[in-house]
Amino acid sequence: MLNTYGLTDAETQALHEDYLHLHRNPELSMQEHNTAAFIESKLSELGIEHFRCGGTGVVGILRNGEGPVVAFRADSDGLPIAEDTKAEYASTAKGFLADGTEVPVMHGCGHDTHVASALGAARVLVRNTDVWAGTVVFIFQPGEETSAGAAAMLADGLWDRAPRPTVVLGQHVFPFATGTIHITPESAMAMANSLEVTLYGKQAHGSQPQDSIDPIVLGANIITRLQTITSRELHPLDSAVVTCGSFHAGLKENIIPDTAVFTLNIRTLTEPVREKVLEAVTRIINAEADASGAPRPKIEQLYTFPRLYNDPEHTGNVVGSLREEFGEEQVGLVPPLMGSEDFGSLGDAIGVPYVFWMFGGADPQDPAPAGNHSPFFLPEYRGALDSGVRAALAGIRHYLGA
Repeated sequence: MLNTYGLTDAETQALHEDYLHLHRNPELSMQEHNTAAFIESKLSELGIEHFRCGGTGVVGILRNGEGPVVAFRADSDGLPIAEDTKAEYASTAKGFLADGTEVPVMHGCGHDTHVASALGAARVLVRNTDVWAGTVVFIFQPGEETSAGAAAMLADGLWDRAPRPTVVLGQHVFPFATGTIHITPESAMAMANSLEVTLYGKQAHGSQPQDSIDPIVLGANIITRLQTITSRELHPLDSAVVTCGSFHAGLKENIIPDTAVFTLNIRTLTEPVREKVLEAVTRIINAEADASGAPRPKIEQLYTFPRLYNDPEHTGNVVGSLREEFGEEQVGLVPPLMGSEDFGSLGDAIGVPYVFWMFGGADPQDPAPAGNHSPFFLPEYRGALDSGVRAALAGIRHYLGA
């Protein structure tokens, strides 16, 4: 395949330049205005028709005669992290959270690699129209980190404005060795629910606890008890995670406050388990409040991530194509990840199967590469981009021919 689909020297240089530009200029979720404009400029250079979708999303449609329609997704948003990689092309970008707080921004999850790889694959396909037929719908999706992007594109009529595919493909860089691929048939990544819980108590002087209803003690009991959901309420083979990621209460050590706020992140692999965990979370929060003589807490959903279920038949097909490209030993079937993705909703919305895989982005000589969402996360970009382009083309090739 490489003799047909391999990048030329000029295309490789453009691929690297795209990545370096994107890495230096990350933008927060649903604020990817300059990123979207950059993608549009590259698609225009290639003569690929395109349109905005979902605010800062971009859809490119590469048509090449009669044949199947394949969609390929690359996400584009950065994270509110201060990059500490010391790379000469490290990000110094700033952004603003929804509450107006200014924060540093970096591509701490490799979405710059995803966009550059998709553009690289598009370049190769444009140059090799004689060896494939059909249509590729490139989905450059914003807001993956907050699960807002896929939903926004769907709400903006993605599948009314672009050809409906027979399959949706996607990939993600991960800190294992470049030149290797990991893929999971069936349930591949977890569903997620994030909740904000506000506890109501009664304020009092720290020396007079008898006059208080202490929301900090209440919150401590809730958070401790929530851990019994996975250890005592679920079957040992049912995967779930219940994490408290933040807890805020009070302003002074000798004042018992009247409120406390904490956030929860819940990960599950199946809908029945998700329903059971969410029911248990609500029951425990309310029961502990009752036990403390406190008012009922307020439980608000911040966001939710859908399932990511790799269609078994199509996964088998893509695995075969990936192994043909990378070698049998380089493509491994792995257990599900408890991380989450909104990629699956792109196919679920129209009842179309999809396949999502991970490609390695770490230097094979690095014994302990930094993980995604770390300030030190930095793919070995030459090898990572090579893997990203080759994997994208291998998946597309299965459906559109070589």
